[in-house]
Amino acid sequence: MKNRLDPIRVIVVEDSPTVRTMIMAILQEHSDFQVIGTATNGEDAIRITHRMKPDIITMDVNMPKMDGLEATKRIMSEIPTPIVVVSASLMQSEVDLSFDALQAGALTAIKTPGVNDPKACQEFAQVVRTMANVPVVRRWDRNSNNGSKPKPVSVELTIPTLRRSQKQSIEVIGIASSTGGPGVLAAILKKLPEDFPIPILIVQHITQGFGTGFANWLDGEVALKVRLAQYGDTPTPGTILLAPDDRHMQLNNLGLVELIVDQPYRGIRPSANYLFRSFARYYGPSAMGIVLTGMGDDGAAGLEEMHQTGSVNIAQEEKSCIVYGMPREAILRQAIDFVLTPDQIASMLAQLIYNNTKGAKE
Repeated sequence: MKNRLDPIRVIVVEDSPTVRTMIMAILQEHSDFQVIGTATNGEDAIRITHRMKPDIITMDVNMPKMDGLEATKRIMSEIPTPIVVVSASLMQSEVDLSFDALQAGALTAIKTPGVNDPKACQEFAQVVRTMANVPVVRRWDRNSNNGSKPKPVSVELTIPTLRRSQKQSIEVIGIASSTGGPGVLAAILKKLPEDFPIPILIVQHITQGFGTGFANWLDGEVALKVRLAQYGDTPTPGTILLAPDDRHMQLNNLGLVELIVDQPYRGIRPSANYLFRSFARYYGPSAMGIVLTGMGDDGAAGLEEMHQTGSVNIAQEEKSCIVYGMPREAILRQAIDFVLTPDQIASMLAQLIYNNTKGAKE
């Protein structure tokens, strides 16, 4: 077991000498980091990871010989290690690679900090420090699609039946996720058809600047339409609304989206508590709240308020979580009705198609 006083051993993977030197300098400003090796392409990254067994890797995505996505797949399959994806650009092609790497097992993505931006440099170091303590396992699914919009996949699992009359339908669904969330969200949502009958709103903790790219990436992964929420939006079936960068998202008494700039919750904005509390106020038992993998306790307080109004609340079970923080806190507050795997969550959402269709006919 690693002694907490030992330095965090880092491998920096970056093909640009300038950026590589800058990342090393940022980390070496802090006494708790030790850069034990560097690589300029994915092939070298795999070799040095096997040899040095670092605590964490910072991974560029666009590199010669082998890109960061393929290197992440190989590392997470062969020698699972915490990986922070470092993106030099917010161009969609690079953002897509970054989120594909997250789906393959990387923990988070962050933009390369500017050398003249001390705040960004501090945030970069803190992200690497935090992620170095996340235990990781082999998670890469070698099945891949051909890049086209996926068709919903049927899931046959034994899951609990919703504890409510089949006549009573869910009107809105909220999902909270953080570390490990993008891949789990894609896995759940790609199993839903494009005419899924209930609006879905998502609060995903994400590095500022990646919101638009994340929405575009997820839109390409699922059959439903995905976009960033705008002030005054009406949530509609068939569309997933994502909380934008640095704004809390909630619904008002008319069911319209509000984006607000209140103080961050424990350093987090957007916070899922805002969305879930608005569900409790205006939807009560007609709402569903879902909390997925992530650090901390965001969403737990809001889910507790929802639970008191008779909502249906779901938490991702521990073994499938990259970080079992947010689900655990919601469970400890006794705010959860079902603890399910991602596939089981998708199956329960599929139940809602039947519930809503039957309710509409009666």
